Amino acid sequence: MSEPQVIVALDYPDPKAALALAERLDPARCNLKIGKESFTRGGPELVKELVRGGFRLFLDLKFHDIPNTVEGACAVAADLGVWMLNVHASGGPQMMEAALRGVGDSAGRPLLIAVTVLTSLDDADLSAVGYAGDATSIALKQARLTATVGLDGVVCSAREVAGMRAAEGSDFLLVTPGIRPAGSQSSDQKRVMTPAEAVNLGANYLVIGRPITGAADPLAALTAIEAELEAAR
Repeated sequence: MSEPQVIVALDYPDPKAALALAERLDPARCNLKIGKESFTRGGPELVKELVRGGFRLFLDLKFHDIPNTVEGACAVAADLGVWMLNVHASGGPQMMEAALRGVGDSAGRPLLIAVTVLTSLDDADLSAVGYAGDATSIALKQARLTATVGLDGVVCSAREVAGMRAAEGSDFLLVTPGIRPAGSQSSDQKRVMTPAEAVNLGANYLVIGRPITGAADPLAALTAIEAELEAAR
């Protein structure tokens, strides 16, 4: 079996709910993501419990601070045994270099990726906070910076995947949130795409939350997405 491309976002306010869903899932079929809400409530122990369950865990805390602080935070995250963690590309090259030092250089270190433009933002939002240019051009510039610094990849909208894949090559990881199976609601995501569309454009991993976690039968929802991806291959 090939490694799973789906990262299930366990965005629960209650760690017990996150663990309950994880018990229904198979580490061979999906990866898991813990973000700010779940981590703030459950802390490192929640992360350790999921790692002990055999899951590859993406710790999605989007570190963005002065370089020394980010380096220390990444070192602590690496000690938790996570598979992947992230920082904000907008923190700049020195901060990202510090993050790399934090995760270390061993063969088993976590993957380190950078967040480009959040999928909840559109061109008007970016203009309102002082960015010049559209979401796609800004994301591509941030991806180029991330690759130059030496991180493993980026978090980006699936709408930017084709351009980033062409610009950065096949080894650069592209992790895409804002993935919505056909017929599901986009919720607060503005730049969305179906799983098959994203993979066909070159995405490596798909972050999917509510279409799975909010489903009456989460395992059936995951199975349907797996079938869609298999058909796309």
